[in-house]
Amino acid sequence: MLQLPLNEKLVFYAVLAVYMLAGGVAVRQLAAGGEKYKRLLTALIALGVSLQSVMLIFRAVSLGAFPLTGLFESMIFLGITFGLVYLFTSIVVSQIWFGSAMTWIMVLLVVLSAKVASPVAGKYESATTPWGIAHGLAMILGGAMIAFSTASAWMYLLANKRLKQKQIGKVLGRMPSVAKLQKMNVFGIEACFVLVSFGLFVGLGLAAIEIRMDEKTWSQWLIDPRTVLICLAWLLLAVMLMLRFFARLGGRAIAYMTIVAFFLIIFATVGVVMFCGTIHD
Repeated sequence: MLQLPLNEKLVFYAVLAVYMLAGGVAVRQLAAGGEKYKRLLTALIALGVSLQSVMLIFRAVSLGAFPLTGLFESMIFLGITFGLVYLFTSIVVSQIWFGSAMTWIMVLLVVLSAKVASPVAGKYESATTPWGIAHGLAMILGGAMIAFSTASAWMYLLANKRLKQKQIGKVLGRMPSVAKLQKMNVFGIEACFVLVSFGLFVGLGLAAIEIRMDEKTWSQWLIDPRTVLICLAWLLLAVMLMLRFFARLGGRAIAYMTIVAFFLIIFATVGVVMFCGTIHD
């Protein structure tokens, strides 16, 4: 992060500060037990999304292309997308636990962005093509949907636990109903599966083009850690949906599997860069 240009560094420090403050407000909101801080939290998230958008504009100007050419840009775009999901869904879902859980995931995404922050590396040809942009957007939106689904799954597990312990006062009015959380979880899984399926299909075509140009081989693509992890996450999503609709798998099992899929995708996005390496540009 220290290697970023001065203008990007200042904006990104502001992004970190805003989301850290939002995380603190989310904790305070839970402690207060009401929606006293909802407007402040919404304003902070909106400000964070705006600042991240400024970051992408700086990157687009530097690249002279759509800013999806690197992991850092993709993480910023993912943060913007998830922030917008929060802003729109908070209109419908007003319970304090929902806002707090979504906020903490956004803080996590920003911290992970800081881990992979780097100056503009260059413009890749594939990123300037419509299919390259479609591939990047599909995978990023899929990441946003699995993050939304994970927040819903975590709240479902928490609500279910408290109801079993007969702590009804800690559930009613503080988080959506168990049935609603389960529907939100499944919706996120379905959306993620569709988007990741499209992203994998387009990515397969882009890989075939690079192989024809003798830049990489099929074996390199197939054993790449990011490819393997994304395919595992996609298979897990497919299994969840099949078990959900054909075997009527319970909400708890779906929730736990959702969290596993989320960490697979997050590690595929950030972890492989930090620990394994990847041939993905």
